Amino acid sequence: MPTTDRTVQLRKGVLELAILAVLGREECYSIEIIERLDAFPALTATPGTVYPLLARLDKAGLVATRWVEAGGGPPRKYYRLTRDGRASLAEGATAWAALSSEMTEILGEGLS
Repeated sequence: MPTTDRTVQLRKGVLELAILAVLGREECYSIEIIERLDAFPALTATPGTVYPLLARLDKAGLVATRWVEAGGGPPRKYYRLTRDGRASLAEGATAWAALSSEMTEILGEGLS
């Protein structure tokens, strides 16, 4: 997917929700989160984008962290959703479904 200013702006609004969705499935460390996002080309993100989002989610109490020793490498910081994080994910998913549905409808009207 080509990256345009519009694409960048749209992605900024959904990457946080995408990270919450990844963590809603399982606890991950940052590189795993990035790899899971990479499976969806429109959501591909760099560490420079993901790390500040994770720090903001942590500060907001939406994720909790723990350090895990990695065999043969440095310890890894794992992230998991807190109760508030799960509530935020549910709220965001509901808002996204409504917004997406309505945008699809209005864009369809413009094409006819």
